[in-house]
Amino acid sequence: MSDTMDTSFWSGGSRCAAWLTRPTGAGPFPAVVLVHGFGATHEMRLAQYEQAFAAAGMAVLSFDFRNIGASEGTPRQLISVRRQLADIDAALDFIRRDPKVDGGRIALWGTSMGATHVLLTAARHPGLAAAVVQCPVVNTRDAAFGSGLRHVLRLAGPITDDLVRAALRLPRRYIGVVGEPGSSAMVTVPGASDGWYGMVPAGVDFDNRVTAAAGAELLTLNASRKARKIKCPLLVCVSDRETLTDPRIAVKTAERAARGVAIHYPADHFEVYHAPLVDEIIADQVAFLTRHLRLSEALHA
Repeated sequence: MSDTMDTSFWSGGSRCAAWLTRPTGAGPFPAVVLVHGFGATHEMRLAQYEQAFAAAGMAVLSFDFRNIGASEGTPRQLISVRRQLADIDAALDFIRRDPKVDGGRIALWGTSMGATHVLLTAARHPGLAAAVVQCPVVNTRDAAFGSGLRHVLRLAGPITDDLVRAALRLPRRYIGVVGEPGSSAMVTVPGASDGWYGMVPAGVDFDNRVTAAAGAELLTLNASRKARKIKCPLLVCVSDRETLTDPRIAVKTAERAARGVAIHYPADHFEVYHAPLVDEIIADQVAFLTRHLRLSEALHA
């Protein structure tokens, strides 16, 4: 098992907590930067990907976005796609400066809404070697309306209140990240609450809050449209029984990308993180990254 070291990098004047897992050997290694989903933190099942990718010969960088988890930043639980994209850029700069990393062989990996971030970043960074997304939420407008128009209207008041509070520099208005159907949380589809908390290890507290203004951004965002601008190979791991969004959007995303490929799994949004499917999905991702990060060439050089 590879050792994972605590580290950090700076983004927007705040320290982002990060975790670096390197393979054994001198390097330079190709690298993968992991991007988690909406409101999630490093502790929520990223270790299994870190270990699998490092065992295959890749350096792996995970991190918590600003204002979330172990990272600095106030107000807490502020989620802004614009700010989080800047955090990913900072993570890429950080890993490229590692003397044991080959800066020409860097990939992005994103899960759930992290797939939105990966698509938007890959469209802006033609030098990336590869990108992988799983259970992707890449059209957050579609996901927002998944709980129905009544749910969207229920959030209008908290969103407006928080936008006004932000403009006036007042304490922020919070709503839940996830909740039961009929609640005023951001995500309320059946099974989502159990799925989210099923990602949280025993003894770890999950801060189930988000600044409500995040909802305004999610109602307008469709990263799938950017797939045509992605130059690197893109693997889309599609959950055919997806519960948070329409799986056909993921399939269309792979079709739009010039070098996109989709692999289908008989999973809902959360089953991909758990046995028995997680081992199969990780094996497919390792095979894809091994090929496009040219790992086999490096091993036999």
